[in-house]
Amino acid sequence: MKILRMREKGMKLAFLVTSGGAWGGKGLDGNVQQRRLRWTSMAGKGFGMRPRFKYTGKLQPGELSPTRTVPKEILRPSYAGDGIPKEASPKAPWDIEVKSEADIEAMRVSGRLAREVLDIAGRMAKPGVSTDEIDAAVHEESLKRNCYPSPLNYRGFPKSCCTSINEVICHGIPDTTILKDGDIVNIDITVYHNGYHGDCSETLLVGDVDEEGRKLVRVTYECLMKAMEICKPGVPYSEIGNTIQKHADENELRVVTDFIGHGIGKAFHTTPNVLHFANNQNNGIMKEGHVFTIEPMINEGTIRNVIWPDQWTAATKDGKRSAQFEHTLLLTKNGVEPLTGRLPDSNPLTFME
Repeated sequence: MKILRMREKGMKLAFLVTSGGAWGGKGLDGNVQQRRLRWTSMAGKGFGMRPRFKYTGKLQPGELSPTRTVPKEILRPSYAGDGIPKEASPKAPWDIEVKSEADIEAMRVSGRLAREVLDIAGRMAKPGVSTDEIDAAVHEESLKRNCYPSPLNYRGFPKSCCTSINEVICHGIPDTTILKDGDIVNIDITVYHNGYHGDCSETLLVGDVDEEGRKLVRVTYECLMKAMEICKPGVPYSEIGNTIQKHADENELRVVTDFIGHGIGKAFHTTPNVLHFANNQNNGIMKEGHVFTIEPMINEGTIRNVIWPDQWTAATKDGKRSAQFEHTLLLTKNGVEPLTGRLPDSNPLTFME
């Protein structure tokens, strides 16, 4: 999931973030959600007038199923009850925790479990399957592994995973929407196990996807892989965005700037702030023992987005498609170890064929 970096007309808002900031690292702060929705719905109208929301593509929300429950014996994150994370915020963007050996071993487990759940969800990405069915499977498989599905009630998010179809950039809410032949869908999974989060996502091809869609998904995956290749101790975190931007530009695609990667561990979202676009911001220097996500979101068209009335779903303003891939990564003395790395039986990368 993503941390938010948001710009509005005539304003600059940044929650470059801490553990209690924005979800993206995988949602928006509630007050900003409300302001943004209000600006979207009232633009150009008289006070108090709220016109019908204009969706930018073919996709519109379906119906939500009842909130799924979690047995009492499953260990819960700090926000499970009221939606508000309780972890202390780092004092500065470059204040990044170095994980202990015990932390790392626990995060290897949570990362592996997140990958297992993502692979199960990915096998369901077929024409005729609803995103709510995928969410039900994610919820059940998380519980089977003694995990809490991290998105559930994080700042009020109503489901156990995110499913983002076609023009949806991120934070799509699973519902009765049926996947169709030719769709692309990102499934974003985070699980909380033994006190630690593991976070990963993939964009899947649903049936027969056109060549432009396959290219978008392939290049997005390559952006993640190229960014991982440059990671090692002593490298500024800004180099991740510079690397991703270069590859996207070379393929005439665009990098989303409003949502970014994040540190992770006992907190769902913390430092470092991982920008996926070209930048020179001081968000710290990579050090052995850092754990963070890289999760580039790449668009066919504009990088601008609109937030749906559900106050979560971010869609491209021009209705063109978006793709994303994500790993939780441990920085080692030689590079990175993907804690959510693909397994021998993980779903094939059909967009590479």
